[in-house]
Amino acid sequence: MCNKQKFNGENKKMNFFLIPLKNKDIYTFKKDMQEAFQHGAMQEFNDLNVEILPENDIEKSLSAKGSAAYTALVDGKIVGGAIVVIDELTQHNHLDFLYVKLRIQSKGIGKMIWDEIERLYPQTKIWETYTPYFEKRNVHFYINCLGFHAVEFFNPYHKDTSIPDEMIGGDYFFRFEKVMKS
Repeated sequence: MCNKQKFNGENKKMNFFLIPLKNKDIYTFKKDMQEAFQHGAMQEFNDLNVEILPENDIEKSLSAKGSAAYTALVDGKIVGGAIVVIDELTQHNHLDFLYVKLRIQSKGIGKMIWDEIERLYPQTKIWETYTPYFEKRNVHFYINCLGFHAVEFFNPYHKDTSIPDEMIGGDYFFRFEKVMKS
């Protein structure tokens, strides 16, 4: 399922907002994102002793040219967020990170975050993002819920040189694209 709108066990309309990330929320934003990504990897690799999303990867994304970061709020509480990189010239834009806090996933929040991002950037021609092969929930989410298409599969025979070798699953990543209708 992709479009549940249930939060705290209630079937009600969520009071949802996506706002620019505030300086005072950066620490929580990073920690919540790291926790969500770490949990996803630990679902696949039980004995994982590696940090999946180092803080410097988030910092690199936050400081990239064209970067915009957002915090998702439901009823005034932080529930997730996203970092996108916007190329004003080509409008070939990139979703660097999208996360929903641990223990409140699968309630439609990720889809609401994405829908709002699309609304904020209507001039986008193509959205692009990556996810590791083992993140089955992400693959489902991007393809079945958001309408992305897997357009490339990186592996030892077809490497993406921008992905560090030491990254868990670094040899096996999907690249997704979503071509927007004009």
